[in-house]
Amino acid sequence: MHIGIDIGGTKTDAVVIDERGAMLQQLRLTTGYGPDAVLQTAVDAVTRVAELAGIRVDEAVSIGIGVPGRVDAAAGRVAHAVNLGVDGLDLGAELSARLGSPVRIENDVNAAALGAYHLLEAEGWPAGTGTDWPAGHEHSMAYLNLGTGLAAGIVVAGRLWRGSRGTAGEIGHIPVDPAGPLCPCGQRGCLELMASGSAIARQWPTEHPQPAQQLFEAAGAGDPLAIEVRTRLLENVASAVRVLVLTVDVDVVVIGGGIASLGSALLDGVRSVLAHRAQESPFLASLELADRVRLMPTGFPSAAVGAAFVGASADADAVELSR
Repeated sequence: MHIGIDIGGTKTDAVVIDERGAMLQQLRLTTGYGPDAVLQTAVDAVTRVAELAGIRVDEAVSIGIGVPGRVDAAAGRVAHAVNLGVDGLDLGAELSARLGSPVRIENDVNAAALGAYHLLEAEGWPAGTGTDWPAGHEHSMAYLNLGTGLAAGIVVAGRLWRGSRGTAGEIGHIPVDPAGPLCPCGQRGCLELMASGSAIARQWPTEHPQPAQQLFEAAGAGDPLAIEVRTRLLENVASAVRVLVLTVDVDVVVIGGGIASLGSALLDGVRSVLAHRAQESPFLASLELADRVRLMPTGFPSAAVGAAFVGASADADAVELSR
């Protein structure tokens, strides 16, 4: 059995996956705030989901944790997890001591990328370009997380690709408008400021609990500002897809995160932008970008599932997910 935990800013998801890759149990808890509360949330999530699965914690083959912030996966340390109230925490070591079992830590977007990758493995990879995969082809995928911010996780042949300093996939801080607003990273006009939940909040202020949904509804009703903001969002999400394919040439880009709950309205809009750009550029047309984009299924706990794979081995190539 493998246990995976996704610690989010407001909720924590936990899953148990067996040796065949089947998801046996799933649990959701409210996340505490601050280092001690986050630790206790993780302990509760592990122990409770193990109990639901009918096993002791020390019987689990592996335990993996996905957590936001700057994560040193090798050291098991988390820093700058602002939404959790954690500035620096040896989460891996602390949890290992409390649970009596080894615990591996990974950034939540990277964990979600692994979860998405193994879901594609289970369901069968889409052709994407309309051609058969050549013999020996190693599948690659980018998980584009559209939440409060924007970032990506990259998986090649079942393993995370972090880059030389662990910043691979931080495409949210690629400037796309030098005259744009100032980003917290210190640059101007970063992609994250154009295509994320915070981008919507800045351009479409509202008290509605689902700002993106309200934005798309208002645009559909003909509101000029909403149409402008929606158009800018779709164009820049399409730019993020283009960046990922042009830099890493992944087979598939899977869109997830809170904004992905828009469903077909988001996916169809992004594909439409990519198709239009392909009409203007034979080079982009040859890449078949619109065919490479997929949407994460609503409700699938990708980061928790990916965390279970993180715990299973070096990057979790030991088990294969089945739904």
